[in-house]
Amino acid sequence: MSQNENEAVIRNFIEAWSRLDADELADYFTEDGVYYNMPAAPVEGREAVRKFIAGFIAPWTQTNWDILNLFSSGNVVFAERLDRTLAGDKGVDLPCAGIFEMEGGKIKLWRDYFDMGTYARGMS
Repeated sequence: MSQNENEAVIRNFIEAWSRLDADELADYFTEDGVYYNMPAAPVEGREAVRKFIAGFIAPWTQTNWDILNLFSSGNVVFAERLDRTLAGDKGVDLPCAGIFEMEGGKIKLWRDYFDMGTYARGMS
């Protein structure tokens, strides 16, 4: 896939988070894809990714991710974001940086960097 096609996949993936559908989000990953939410251990395999995302978003009632910067080089896409998330009356605007390694139009590896303290304070 071209750089522009990889960027389009990631733009669509980021937009898909607003639907809070773990099945849809997991479908963006290769069968052996890895989600490395940097404050936690990596999650390996599409089904494990689906379960992890489902658990992570379970309390969320709304989320919208603003893309601040997105660019790519070869099969690597970088996305700087501001993730705006609500869980009932609690919320957080969380600065994040995601590095996506792509394979055949799917996410092979996603490393997401953010401050867990910021997230925890907003959601507590």
